[in-house]
Amino acid sequence: MTPELPFALTLGAITFLLTAIWGSPFVEVLRRLRAGKQIRETGPATHQLKTGTPTMGGILILVPVVLITLGLNLARVIQSGVTGSSILLPLAVLIGFGILGGIDDIEGIRSIRERGEGIRARTKFAGQILLSLAAAGVMAFVGGGFQNANGVFVPLVPTFIELPPLLWIAAAVIIITGMSNAVNFTDGLDGLSGIITASAFAAYGVIAHLQGQTYLVQFCFIMVGACFGFLWYNAHPAQLFMGDVGSLALGAALGTVALMTGQWLLLPLVAIIPVAEIVTVVLQVSYFRLTHGQRLFRMTPLHHHFELGGWSETQVVQRFWLVGILSAMLGVSLALLR
Repeated sequence: MTPELPFALTLGAITFLLTAIWGSPFVEVLRRLRAGKQIRETGPATHQLKTGTPTMGGILILVPVVLITLGLNLARVIQSGVTGSSILLPLAVLIGFGILGGIDDIEGIRSIRERGEGIRARTKFAGQILLSLAAAGVMAFVGGGFQNANGVFVPLVPTFIELPPLLWIAAAVIIITGMSNAVNFTDGLDGLSGIITASAFAAYGVIAHLQGQTYLVQFCFIMVGACFGFLWYNAHPAQLFMGDVGSLALGAALGTVALMTGQWLLLPLVAIIPVAEIVTVVLQVSYFRLTHGQRLFRMTPLHHHFELGGWSETQVVQRFWLVGILSAMLGVSLALLR
């Protein structure tokens, strides 16, 4: 085994410890600030008991990831080869989408007395598009180690297929924005989004390792460690929620990682649960409008459909995770078959 993978796994373990250690005082700070989550009345009735649980827990993930990733890049100045400069791109995406999600969370907390909503959906979507476009442009036109960020690997096809820049940028914007919203929709049950995204980052960490992208391997397993540390406090019954500051950032970073490996066609398989969540929302809304009020699912996103079907919250999370981790394994296996 090459030393890069053990080092990346060690970074993940260190990140988990740091996240878990500072998580307890962070939860207490959120409680004192009264940063409580408002639960929509349109959701399952059982979720109303969670009203007031601290939100913006995604900060618990972002802070250690940023510190450790930047620490590695500072070390690179002294010791060449520790990491690659292109690791700064997914980090920048993480921060950018985290800020956007944080603004939405703060606005939601401020407007508790009214509707408990954040910024307007169109405004948030426009921000996502602009951030995605910036990230796609950097990967398409700027050097720095983006070796597979100009095309795509097709499963079972041995050659890498380069795409025209404008076509690739359009695909990249859709993937980054789509995954950001997909993980956001997944963030509805205790522990669900954290464990699902951790599994997907682990899969892409392995894929990046197979490609020799050492810096990307490190970033992926740093993300895994941070997600596990967050889950220490988000496991049922949750002490805090991820909020948009976490879900938007994690989804966008995952999409960026998939693009940097060139294996983004595998993303719907590796991240099958978030993709299923957003697809069911689109289908539900479209069908509702076409049929003037009829529904395909009991409620969307998909996890609510199963809750209303009789599954407990922990059953939904555990079963979705089983599907997610098996799909991630299949995704890695397809990445090997070329």
